[in-house]
Order: sequence, then C-alpha cells, then structure tokens
Amino acid sequence: MQRDKIDRTGEMATFLAVARDGSLSAAARTLGLTASAVSRIVARLETRLGVRLIVRTTRTLRLTAEGESYARAARRILADIQESESAIADQASPRGRVRISTASAHGRLVIVPLLAEFVRRYPGISVDIDLSDQIADILDGRADVAIRFGTLPDSPLTARRLGETGRTIVASPAYLARAGVPVVPADLARHNCLDFNFRRAEPGWPFREAGRDYLLAVGGNMTANNGETLVQLTLDGIGITRVGHFHIVDDLASGRLVPLLEPYNPQDREAIHAVFVGGAAMPARIRVLIDFLAEMLRAPTGAEGTPQEDGANERGATLSDSTPSDRQAPRTGHAISLS
Repeated sequence: MQRDKIDRTGEMATFLAVARDGSLSAAARTLGLTASAVSRIVARLETRLGVRLIVRTTRTLRLTAEGESYARAARRILADIQESESAIADQASPRGRVRISTASAHGRLVIVPLLAEFVRRYPGISVDIDLSDQIADILDGRADVAIRFGTLPDSPLTARRLGETGRTIVASPAYLARAGVPVVPADLARHNCLDFNFRRAEPGWPFREAGRDYLLAVGGNMTANNGETLVQLTLDGIGITRVGHFHIVDDLASGRLVPLLEPYNPQDREAIHAVFVGGAAMPARIRVLIDFLAEMLRAPTGAEGTPQEDGANERGATLSDSTPSDRQAPRTGHAISLS
C-alpha cells in the first residue's frame, strides 16, 4: 500500500529540476522547497531504484549514466502527461487559432455574420478567415477548414456536408420595365444575359420544360468572375443573371430584384461542404467550428432537392442530412465552383 502513495511525478519533477539547475539548493529555490527536502526526495528515489543517480561533491553535481537515462525517461513521461492533460482541457474549453478559407461572396454574406456568435461561445479561439476565390491548400497548412461548393475533387481530406444552395434567375424591376419580362426560356434570346466568365461545366443555363432538362445558351455584353459583381450589374439594370440564392436573399425580399422563369427552374442544387484534415487527432477548436457551422447553416424545414418557395434559411443554405457526419472526400469529381 505504501508504494501506491509514492508521488512519482513529483519525484521526477524534483530530479529534473536538480539536473537542470545543477545544485540541490538552486532546485529547491525553483521548486519552493528547502534544500534538505530536495535532498531527501533524491535520496528516496535512489534508494527505491537501487542505483546512484547523482554524484555530488562540495562544488559540483553531475548525473551518472543511470541518472541520464532516468532524466530522459522522466522528461518523456512528464511531457506525455502534460500533452494528455492539455488535450483533455482543450476538449473542455477549446482554444487556439483556427483558419477558415471560403469564397469571397459566400464568406462575406454567410460565414462572416456567424463569427461573432462563434467567438462568444468559444472565447479561447481566435479566427483567421481568408475570403478568396482561390482554393486554399489545406494539406500544405494554408487553412484548417475550407468551405467549398459543388462536387468535391479527388482528395485525402475529410468533408462535412453543411448544406446546399440553388440558383435563381433575376432582374431588376427597372430592367424589366425597359426590356420586358421573359415568359419562357426561349425569350432570353432577346435579353442581355450576364454570366460568369470562368470555365464552367455547363455551357448555358439549365431549364426543365415539359419534363425535359436542357441547357440554353445565353449571351450578353458583360461577364464577371464572381456572383457579387453580377448581382451589382443586375441591380444597376444592365441585364438578367443567374446566381446562387445566397447572393440575393435580401434583394429578393426587398423587391430590388425579381425572380424569373421559376416554373422552368430545374431546382438544381449545389452541395456545400466543410473540408478539413480529419482523424482522431483533429484539434477540438476545429471540431467545434465545424459543428457550429453545421448547426447554424441548418434550415428549419426543407429536404434535399425540394424547392423552398419562402427561401427559408437560404442565406445559410439547406441541410439535407438529418444527422451531421464526417466522411472522406470522394476520389472523383470536377473542379469546385466558387460562385
């Protein structure tokens, strides 16, 4: 029973202080003990181990070979204990920096407005967010979490589905008063259609008519590489555009933009994922961020592929998974859409 009461970690810490400071009295000052107490601890340790750990003279102190070996083991053991305790404390109260990479428009309109609540919940976490349409390389350490749209490319990363968003064709009332309202998709041939200028998987706008899905080529006098620019051009009355719904929630609600050709909208949906390095060693600060985003972006109603005419929570998109889960990113796919 007596052996169970031995404070082995205390002995290790005392011995390492002696080895580091080079004398019993210096170690005693560091530890807040008396020199005689430190001497007793070292002597007790040597007696229990049955070896000499320290050779002492009136002026010097050095470790024996056994003392050097014990010091190495003690450092490793105490470091392991510290790491384990830090990991447990981190789970209880996550702290540290988490870096988020997201497309400019979605980040500004959707992710940034959520961050005040996140840091309120987790005051020990600092957030570094990068709003860019360039895809950050997580494996190279450029971000901890990336928010990505569409089909995921081949990757060893883990993906958490946050939700999905659709696209809507819109124009301003001023443009429609001047150019007329398209009633069927074919009417777009007479309109100035503003589209993206980066390479797209679909060379046109998709429609569904009489149960048939098809792409309709459109044209106009302006293109852009991001949805925010297209929305601004459309608000200025230059033409008609088709963008992700999260871009235009407020504009639709206020009447600044008007949805068009909704009976022909194929209700194509684009998945939104958080992509990150998964596994058991994933820091708690990253885990709680992903859980938070999944919570905040979950729509109160709606299912995958189901149009939500009231636009419920489209700012955060709709979550089709009833239970959040992580999964390995697929090994096949196309380039990610950042629009």
